[in-house]
Amino acid sequence: MRAVIFANGSLNPPVRLNSDDFIIAADGGTRHCLELGLRPAVVIGDLDSLTQEDLQTLTAQGTEIRQYPTRKDFTDLELALNHARSLGMTEILILGALGMRWDQTLANVSLAAAFPELNIRLADGNQEITYIRAGETTNISGRPGDTLSLIPVGGEATGITTAKLEYPLDGESLPPGSTRGISNVLLAETAQISLQSGLLLCVIIHQGSDQPAAVK
Repeated sequence: MRAVIFANGSLNPPVRLNSDDFIIAADGGTRHCLELGLRPAVVIGDLDSLTQEDLQTLTAQGTEIRQYPTRKDFTDLELALNHARSLGMTEILILGALGMRWDQTLANVSLAAAFPELNIRLADGNQEITYIRAGETTNISGRPGDTLSLIPVGGEATGITTAKLEYPLDGESLPPGSTRGISNVLLAETAQISLQSGLLLCVIIHQGSDQPAAVK
C-alpha cells in the first residue's frame, strides 16, 4: 500500500491516486483533500490551518486526528512522514509540498532525503522529484522527450551510469554545483540511472502529457 501525503503548498493538476492509497493530510494539506472530495485517513499537525467545523466533519467521517503543539521541533510534513513510517509504509507520494513559500519548499525537498529507507516522490503537476542513492539502479518511466535532470546533493556524486538518455553518463561524476546533469532527455519509455557514491536529486518533467512520471 502506498501512502499519499497532502502538504500545505500549491497543488497543480493532474492528481492521480490509486483506490487503495492511504491518505494522510499534513495540517493545511487537508484543504486539498476536501476540495478533491477525498477523506484522509489521518490528519496530523498543529492544526492551525483548520476550523473546528472542519475537524468535526472529518471526525464524524472517521478520520483520525493527531494534534501536536504549535511550538514544536518538526514541520507538519515531517510529522506525517514519521507517522507513515511508523505504519510500515515504504512508498510515499507527497503532493502540495512545492510552491508558495521558498523556505518550506526547500525544506520539503531536503526532508525527502532524510528518510533513506523510504521511496519518496514529490509531485507537482507534470513534474516530480525523487532521490537516487548510491548502490541503487532507478528506473524512470515516462515518454520519449520527457526532461530529466540530475543534481548532486551534499557533495560529489560519482560513478553515475545512465541508459536510454540522450546525453549518457558512463561511470562519470558530478561535483557540487555542476549543471551538466540538467535538461537531459528520455529516449524511451524507461531510462535507468545508477551511481556508486553520493546522492542525486532527480527531477522529471513530462512534456505534453497529463500522466505524471513513474519512478521505481
